[in-house]
Amino acid sequence: MNETLFSQIQRLFERTYAQVGINLEDCLIDRARFSQLSILAGKSARELSELARTFLRRAGDQLYVGIYYSRWLIEQLEQHDPRAGLGDRNIRSLIMFVEELNHALHAALQFKRGVREIASEDFARNLELQAQVDTYLVLLLFVAFFRKTQRVSATDRRWLRFHLFVRQCPNAFRDANLRGRYLEASELAASYTRYLDTLNGIRRLDEIRRFHSLDYGGKKTRILALVDSAAD
Repeated sequence: MNETLFSQIQRLFERTYAQVGINLEDCLIDRARFSQLSILAGKSARELSELARTFLRRAGDQLYVGIYYSRWLIEQLEQHDPRAGLGDRNIRSLIMFVEELNHALHAALQFKRGVREIASEDFARNLELQAQVDTYLVLLLFVAFFRKTQRVSATDRRWLRFHLFVRQCPNAFRDANLRGRYLEASELAASYTRYLDTLNGIRRLDEIRRFHSLDYGGKKTRILALVDSAAD
């Protein structure tokens, strides 16, 4: 049976970090459920994208996850499957697709480790920062796959960075908390991935696994230390 893009990316993340223990495709929700959960999420959530969203809810020792992808987004990825080539027509759709899957996976992994404060701002910022880092690495794999040398050029990296970091518009959020969250996560992820670009495959894998194990404060401290070291 052919694997879906979703299952392939989930398997990639699980090989990199840890098994989440469930098939996250079972957490996909339809438009009606998306509308219900959006209302429950509160006023600030109205500013978040309606093209793709991850919902998290804790009930005692259970974590409930809902992953939503709009019909438009799925159609874009079906018409321009990134497994057949990555370009301007599908990179934004792939970014949204990967980030929401990543949010769900890392929320589940943290919950398994005993993290229960899923409504905290640090938890949300941790998920956003981790997703931007992981999405950049996934994009690199897609680009490398279609290069005869399996090498990603400096031009490729600039193109990826433009779509993942530069094109973001955190300042468009009216909610100050959302604006600060996405602005900080984007700046930190851009800095950290520049450092990852200097590492070989084995060192990069060791580094991102250590990075993944940190809470948000630890991740931020790690990145700022690397920036200070590079400036010396």
